[in-house]
Amino acid sequence: MVVKVISPGLATSVQDLGRPGYYHLGIPEGGGMDRFATRIANLLVGNDPGAAVLEVTFMGPELEFTEAAVVAVTGGELPPKVNGEEKPSWEGFPVKAGDRLSFGYLKAGARAYIAISGGIDVPVVLGSRSTYVLGALGGFEGRVLKAGDELAIGEGSGKVGLSLPVQLRGSGASPAELRMLPGIYWHRITEAAGKRFFEDTWKVAPEADRIGYRFRGGTPLEFLPREQPFGAGSDPSNIVDACYPYGSVQVPSGTEPIVLHRDAVSGGGYMMLGVVISADMDRIAQMQPHTPARFVPVSLDEALAARADRQAALAKAEEYLSA
Repeated sequence: MVVKVISPGLATSVQDLGRPGYYHLGIPEGGGMDRFATRIANLLVGNDPGAAVLEVTFMGPELEFTEAAVVAVTGGELPPKVNGEEKPSWEGFPVKAGDRLSFGYLKAGARAYIAISGGIDVPVVLGSRSTYVLGALGGFEGRVLKAGDELAIGEGSGKVGLSLPVQLRGSGASPAELRMLPGIYWHRITEAAGKRFFEDTWKVAPEADRIGYRFRGGTPLEFLPREQPFGAGSDPSNIVDACYPYGSVQVPSGTEPIVLHRDAVSGGGYMMLGVVISADMDRIAQMQPHTPARFVPVSLDEALAARADRQAALAKAEEYLSA
């Protein structure tokens, strides 16, 4: 079976749960930016949670099916339509040969995930089908989709009628609170600057993608005086090159924080104020430009507790769908 791409939408790509294990070689983990929505979309159609799906950003594609299948759309509120008739999100629904899947206007969030029974069958590269566009690696020819592409679909009978209740989907506060663990370079800024960083309300900048989310509107950081280290740039935010953890918060020149996301580079010469905890990275994936946000300091124990809570929420949703 193949699915024909009539129109690609905006930055639609094949993603799964990523390719861990190659970050030390400069290849990011990648995968769906909203891990919860990626897994649940697959479960709604009877796939393994790690099967390949389509990640849609802001504007959905139009797809034509050549055989019957089951489809589910999760993540941001991007209403799916089959032959013009609106279908529910977070629920598996059937399509027939010749049917066309399209989408209405985005109502909330930033990214939606399209799962098709059997999964998107593109070659496995370094253990994953995810697309890493910056490296032209994986997915469908290492790029976002374009009109005329034909996606192979794996074998799968699918399930119809599975749905996840609203209370199990999770939600975020507004302004979004992004919990952050301060890092080893925190000492580079003044005490007053650190206090203001957490007090300020920032807004997502238009430059927000799979590599990183930029924020603006807060008070520029004040750096403590130092002697420029050998091998570091002259900007006060420069360091001798170091590794970047997933979720790192950089502030080049001390003006606009950047939270590194799924396709971020693995190292460089900007200091990191800290790291946004893993439990809040899905939330960032669903933030539109101009969304207000605050960074909230947490301890390591609090970060680990939040991760456990997030894992418990996923387990509860998975248990509901398997009942």
